[in-house]
Amino acid sequence: MDLIFDILSKLLNIYFYALIIYILMSWVPNARESSIGRLLEAVCEPYLEPFRKIIPPLGMIDISPVVAIFLLRFADQGLRMVQNLLTSM
Repeated sequence: MDLIFDILSKLLNIYFYALIIYILMSWVPNARESSIGRLLEAVCEPYLEPFRKIIPPLGMIDISPVVAIFLLRFADQGLRMVQNLLTSM
């Protein structure tokens, strides 16, 4: 059972770093048009889109990725708490 939780946690961490890289790519001109940028867009945009619909941008600043990353970290911590609860039983 621990193996499943560890795999899920690692996948969440990989997705977290993919989101960070995708967000930082917006600061580099034409980075999102590269093959890596298109791959990250295909992976990250379906997750970010609902947050962008709910949270409006503040001028030129889009804070929805911050909320999305926070929720992803929260899910990872929740997964670890469930793992700890199940292993302590």
